[in-house]
Amino acid sequence: METPTQSPPQSRHRSLSRIFAIMVVIVLMVAAFFFGRSFTPASPTPTATGMPSAGAKGRLYQCSMHPQIVSDKPGKCPICGMNLEPVEEVAPMSASKGHKLLFYRNPMRPDVTSPTAMKDEMGMDYIPVYEDETAAESEVPGHGSFTLSAARQQLIGVTRGKVEPRDLRMEIRTVGQVAYDPDLYQAIVEYRNVVNLTGAETVVASAALRLRQMGLSDEMIKELGDANHDPKNLLLPGKEVWVYAQIYEYEMDLVHSGQPVTITAPSVPGSGYTAKIVAVDPILNAATRTARARILVATPGENLRPRSFVQVRIEVSLGNKLSVPFDAVLDTGEHQIVFVIKGPGEFDPRSVKLGRQADGYYEVSSGLEAGDEVVTSANFLIDSESRFRSALAAFKKTAAPAASAAP
Repeated sequence: METPTQSPPQSRHRSLSRIFAIMVVIVLMVAAFFFGRSFTPASPTPTATGMPSAGAKGRLYQCSMHPQIVSDKPGKCPICGMNLEPVEEVAPMSASKGHKLLFYRNPMRPDVTSPTAMKDEMGMDYIPVYEDETAAESEVPGHGSFTLSAARQQLIGVTRGKVEPRDLRMEIRTVGQVAYDPDLYQAIVEYRNVVNLTGAETVVASAALRLRQMGLSDEMIKELGDANHDPKNLLLPGKEVWVYAQIYEYEMDLVHSGQPVTITAPSVPGSGYTAKIVAVDPILNAATRTARARILVATPGENLRPRSFVQVRIEVSLGNKLSVPFDAVLDTGEHQIVFVIKGPGEFDPRSVKLGRQADGYYEVSSGLEAGDEVVTSANFLIDSESRFRSALAAFKKTAAPAASAAP
């Protein structure tokens, strides 16, 4: 009996299946090869402990963009991929030197602790906390004075600045309008009509009071009695116009008559007018909490129209003031804190009272003295360390009575 032969389509189908299976095996082998290589570590994984491995003493490497990333070998930052930069050599802190290990803390959240060594959710090693890492009490609630080695300061990027007297200047930028003030014009005309009348002292006083309420100073009111004074520039453009600039309530004590100002008008490209403040309204606008600074501006080209929008810059000199760099100040909402550097790496938190900000500095009202050296960067890390050390000191105080009471 003859064996039936397979039809050509069945034979072709089996051959294709065999070829497909071989291709799948090859693809899997290639994928496994590259997959294995992709997970072969090319360099040591950096950590955020800020300390070399136990028993080692040598150079550390740190990410310049993420100071918390530290390694004892060259490598790349796992966050941004930048090369780790070498920092100065440091000696390790270990229990072999007599430091009693208390617990481990999260490198990014000092309030999170563990009784054993572990890693956080980003793979960073917890930092060991030793018994001698205490903090002295300070005037700032919840903060303590503490010391940091020069190497640790370099790791977190601490920079310094000086507290000293400086000539401070600032600039008030505001907006205004070219005046179109028919009510004031009418009040001026009425005042001028009665100022020279005999026996009209009461009427003159009443007209003068109205002008004061509308913002004119006593000097301006006195000048209005001059027949040569023409108030029409409150209504029509001319070679002089009045500009009303808006001054916020908190800026009023900085603005006074005689101050130089610079005015530009978007409607006149390339324009620039220099003038001086003539008077500041004594009465605030209840809705905007602003007062008007009145500025008489010379316009030889008569190119400013009534109610034109203008931009105003007022130069203010604060004088020679004891000042601290702006970047040195941490504002907690309840306190303004500055960290003063005393001695070799000793950080002392200070609660300060500050004045105005100008030229990148704050006026110092109290809390600092000329010559003090303060932290100007890494403030939040220093603040975190100060809070942690203070909490650690409080923990030790509460733990000591409990230990003594134990049988």
